[in-house]
Amino acid sequence: MNTKQWHVMPAIISTAILSFCGVLIETSMNVTFPELMSLFSVGPAAIQWLTTANLLAVACIVPLSAYLIRNYSERYIFILANSLFLIGMAIDSIAPTLSILLIGRILQGMGTGIALPLLFHIIMSRVEFEKRGLVMGVATMTTSLAPAIGPSYGGIILAYMGWQMIFVTLFPLILLSTFFGLKSIPNRDVLIIEKVNWLAFGVLGIALSTLLISIEKLSVILFIVSMLSFVLFYFFNKKKMLLNLQVFKNTTYLILLLGVLTYQMIPLALSFILPNHLQLVLNLSSVQAGLFMFPGAILAAILYPLSGHILDRLGAFKPLVLGLSLAIIGLAFMTIALMGKSALFLLVSDILVKAGMGVGASNMITSALTKLEKNLEADGNSVLNTLQQFAGAFATAVASQFFAIGQASGQVNGESLGARNGVYFILVFVVITFINILILKNRKAIS
Repeated sequence: MNTKQWHVMPAIISTAILSFCGVLIETSMNVTFPELMSLFSVGPAAIQWLTTANLLAVACIVPLSAYLIRNYSERYIFILANSLFLIGMAIDSIAPTLSILLIGRILQGMGTGIALPLLFHIIMSRVEFEKRGLVMGVATMTTSLAPAIGPSYGGIILAYMGWQMIFVTLFPLILLSTFFGLKSIPNRDVLIIEKVNWLAFGVLGIALSTLLISIEKLSVILFIVSMLSFVLFYFFNKKKMLLNLQVFKNTTYLILLLGVLTYQMIPLALSFILPNHLQLVLNLSSVQAGLFMFPGAILAAILYPLSGHILDRLGAFKPLVLGLSLAIIGLAFMTIALMGKSALFLLVSDILVKAGMGVGASNMITSALTKLEKNLEADGNSVLNTLQQFAGAFATAVASQFFAIGQASGQVNGESLGARNGVYFILVFVVITFINILILKNRKAIS
């Protein structure tokens, strides 16, 4: 099955399937949390690590993507990503404890962290320029469909087959991805073998991990360890760059990057808050909680490939302001809806938020990367991808902490208060991003 030439579209689809499955499992697991908390006798702060550890693994692996692509063939990288993902799924399908389940999720995160950059590398290096936008849009839509399907998929599987089947039922899809990938991605000779800056890589992993654990444990000591690790990473990274931090000198890129991270925080925080609130407060079933998330996610998935066209016609400012405005209105409504018993009001607010994401999220990424010089685009993309995954893990950890504090408060509506505080937290970031966009417009940094 060692092909000699590229078959580009099958290669892209095969890699996109792996990325799709990574996001699908991540979002489908959220509706299983109430049952898993009962099964393993743990609280929200512990169970959220099934998502947080996965995203953290992605965030830690993404910085290695540029090194892997420079020093190994795409075929080898594809095999590595699929192998890690398959091993992780096999472990999770029979996991007897939360610790074993976490190991599987980390391996899946490593596979996804390799596959995501590989997907966009294949598009940028193998697709003709005039077709690149269309193919990129289709690939993005494929990945963005996973959050639309994930909660419903997880809810139905949980209700009728048990949570382990979330992993088992995806085996055929990953094996299909592997088969077509091996048929379509050729091997290539690699002339340069670099050494990885393992010291910088290890310190970055410690910094990201201890920061998230400090949030869960509310530990000042771990927070200080995290900050010191970031300082060490800065110095170790200067000797042999793992991430090119020169991109942060571009103020416009930095401000837009914060907007990208805010857009990443929204769905990850809400995918923890809403399914748990719906099941624990409104007493909906896992299937109903999954279906609840479907309309907004589908709307966002439809808007993602269309949003680039809006950017081309109107410039960046109008779609960015429209997207953020919709998100602010939706989140404001959500803070009210979470204190009531109306699932319909909550659904409308979620749809507004997801519409804002569909209009603004991908345009924020495009706007950020286009503000960099050509020779820094790849570095900017690597930094963006790394921080995106961490932002998602950070949002999940904070949302779960608010939820846990609400549960432990002993108040009648404690869980609702915890959920609302989590939404307030995200809303603050969205408002700051909105103000930043107005400042950039005033400076004529965006049009």
